[in-house]
Amino acid sequence: MKTPSNIASIFLQRMALLMVILGAPVLHAQTPAKELTLKDAITYALENKADARKAKLSVENSEYQIAEVRARALPTITANGNLTFNPILQLNALPGEFFGGPAGSVILAPLGQKWSSTAGVNLTQNIFDQSVFTGLKAAKTTREFYQVNAQLTEEQVIERVANNYYQVYVQRQKLTVIDSTFKNTTEVRDIIKGQFDNGLARKIDLDRMNVNLSNIKTQRQQILNAVQLQENTLKFYMGMPIETKISIPETEFQVTPLNLEETPDATNLTQYQLLKKQEQLYYYNKKAMQAEYYPTLALTAGYNYIGQGPQLPWFAKSSDNVYWSDFSVIGANLKVPIFNGFATRSRVRQADVELRKTKEDLIDTKLSLDLAFLNAKTQINNSIITINNQKENVQLAQDVLDNTQNNYQQGLATLTDLLDAENSYIEAQNNYTTALLDFKLAEVQLIKAKGELKTLIN
Repeated sequence: MKTPSNIASIFLQRMALLMVILGAPVLHAQTPAKELTLKDAITYALENKADARKAKLSVENSEYQIAEVRARALPTITANGNLTFNPILQLNALPGEFFGGPAGSVILAPLGQKWSSTAGVNLTQNIFDQSVFTGLKAAKTTREFYQVNAQLTEEQVIERVANNYYQVYVQRQKLTVIDSTFKNTTEVRDIIKGQFDNGLARKIDLDRMNVNLSNIKTQRQQILNAVQLQENTLKFYMGMPIETKISIPETEFQVTPLNLEETPDATNLTQYQLLKKQEQLYYYNKKAMQAEYYPTLALTAGYNYIGQGPQLPWFAKSSDNVYWSDFSVIGANLKVPIFNGFATRSRVRQADVELRKTKEDLIDTKLSLDLAFLNAKTQINNSIITINNQKENVQLAQDVLDNTQNNYQQGLATLTDLLDAENSYIEAQNNYTTALLDFKLAEVQLIKAKGELKTLIN
């Protein structure tokens, strides 16, 4: 039999075990980084970025807009019903001779019943309405406008993702350079420390190397932060969860030959085509305003049933003095505009101004697209020259650093010479990666100027 002390001991043991379990560190499996090529990044963005999805929804919505305009050309059918109670019937002054009274007399007689109820169906069909025909053409152009706009949105998504992708790569390259420099500097510092411990080096040399290592650590942290921020920006433009880990293969960042001889036709580019569609919409808007000058003709028809009596007509019979009868009407409604204070003329002229402004935008956009191509072409040529120069400079800086390290270890070079050689090497590497970035960004702009951004995912 368990005594109270045994029960308390067992309870304490179990509580201690529970605390150990709760306090034990939970081991989480490390999520591997997702390797991301440029094609993968762009494909992901086109499927997940809100801008791209919204553009597709706009195309879908344009179909409903067309259906809405088309409905104006179809018949409209409505059902109606009402119930009226007249507590006090209106008295009408009628000639007394109608009721056998003397000539010239007047009798006040109520007309109608206390209760009346009507139910019926009405139909309206436009026979001629110029604004409907114009609206149908405008609605189809609206669909084409949103289709071109969706294409432009996709190109903008591709451009943003490509630019940020290359910027992430450059920041990571800078991190690789600083890590390599830190490793080499640490080795030199360890050598100097060993010499200092053996009385073969000065303390000031050791202190200077420690200061240099501290500065490199600071630079590394700054670059590490820049990498994280740039990666987050890339993932945002992709529509990817920010916490997702990504890695970029180095093979993605190559300088490839480009065709700089062929000049693209700016009028075939999506940005220009979108303005052309907008111009068409303004044209139809002007036509819609002019349609107000035209007459309209509509057919109307209705069939109704009415019940009247001294009591609620519903479910009542003729024996209750409630009488039901039907009636129908068929007619045509012709509306001919004559004068509205020149309001239509003012609206037409406003629409014409918008149309002329769009024509000016087309001229300016073509100049802008031509300028973008020439600027990208110039930037690429300059970047290639800079890349070649900086590539040679990096190799030269590497040779100088290796020779200086060797001379320093043999006592033929000062520590200042060594530190200067390291800084020159870091600067040369950073200049080279920056030149690569300038080239890739210019390459994106050149591909955009040619209207070939989608080739990045082929």
